[in-house]
Amino acid sequence: MFTLTTATQKIAALDKKIRAVQGGTSASKTISILLHLIHESQSDTSPKLTSVISESIPHLKRGAIRDFKNILLAHKYWKDASWNATDSIYTFETGSQIEFFSSDNGDKLRGGRRDRCFINEANNVTLDAFDQLEVRTKEYIYLDWNPTNTFWFYDEILNNRPEDTDHITLTYLDNEALSQEIIDSIESRKNRKQWWKVYGLGQLGEVEGKVYTGWQQIDEIPHEARKIGRGLDFGYSNDPTAVTDIYYYNGGYIFDEVVYRKGMHNSEIATALKEGDILTVADSAEPKSIDEIKSYGITIVGAEKGKDSVNHGVQIMQDQQISVTKRSSNIWREYMNYLWDKNKTGQILNKPEKGFDHALDGIRYFMARHLAKQQDTSVIDFYNRRKYKQVAKAKGGLR
Repeated sequence: MFTLTTATQKIAALDKKIRAVQGGTSASKTISILLHLIHESQSDTSPKLTSVISESIPHLKRGAIRDFKNILLAHKYWKDASWNATDSIYTFETGSQIEFFSSDNGDKLRGGRRDRCFINEANNVTLDAFDQLEVRTKEYIYLDWNPTNTFWFYDEILNNRPEDTDHITLTYLDNEALSQEIIDSIESRKNRKQWWKVYGLGQLGEVEGKVYTGWQQIDEIPHEARKIGRGLDFGYSNDPTAVTDIYYYNGGYIFDEVVYRKGMHNSEIATALKEGDILTVADSAEPKSIDEIKSYGITIVGAEKGKDSVNHGVQIMQDQQISVTKRSSNIWREYMNYLWDKNKTGQILNKPEKGFDHALDGIRYFMARHLAKQQDTSVIDFYNRRKYKQVAKAKGGLR
């Protein structure tokens, strides 16, 4: 059985339209929200629909769907005949249903209405997805997340809609169902300041082991900024195609999201690249795609790769002053979650993890080429200046 915890009671007490739950590890955020939604569905006097949404179907299967089924099994409520595995919908005896779908399913986001909603790990879902879901939800919408980074909730919802937003913070201390072994494991990390702030205390911070640090968000691109190129990382079925415009301004660089979408054909990518005749640097692992896009009149080249090219690109990018426009939610999400890989013992390795790297890879392709060219130009200018001084001195014109 699942224990009635302080977390469960705090979540059930929320009563505003938007019910936001941030918290640390093992705080029982997701399970407590699901327990409440199951209870509501079993108590309905007329059939109602609840939607549970996360960033992807695999993420749902590993998380919310697994937790949902385990809760029903533990309470001996689960019935195989009530579960539609094809559409991921469970129907209760009351006629109420709980459905699960991913935030990248545009038809679902913009489709029918619902009574209740739960966005799991909302910091990995876009503001547009939230907007589409919230306006089509009649009663209330839950959000939960680990506060590893600031995202649209803090700027767009908490600050602008306090009258219809509940916001609470939970920690492992709100979950009395935890074993002492798990509690000891969590508390053994108190000396890791950033980890403890986020996962122990449930407070907003940055996780340890981030590849990039020190980037800033800006409201918009300054009028004086100069667009210098684009980065492109190919995707299709499993990963998004990511296109980023890159600007130079006041000694630093600005990244602005153009495209971040799955299922794009090369003709659609070419259309997205047509505005402005500037250089696009793309993943050289797809030369056929590059040639096809080039046939549409796009100035595009493959990235130069080689031994340690990833780490080299990361290093020279980290040396720059970087800003990201606030509308570039996917770039910022990748930036906040792009971590150095670890081995089985937790030791940080000298290579980034895969996953949160689609837009960032495209950006790195362009920046590595651009900054290498800048360095080459600086070297040439240095030798040209030295040669000029030598000639001028020989003619007696330079003292």
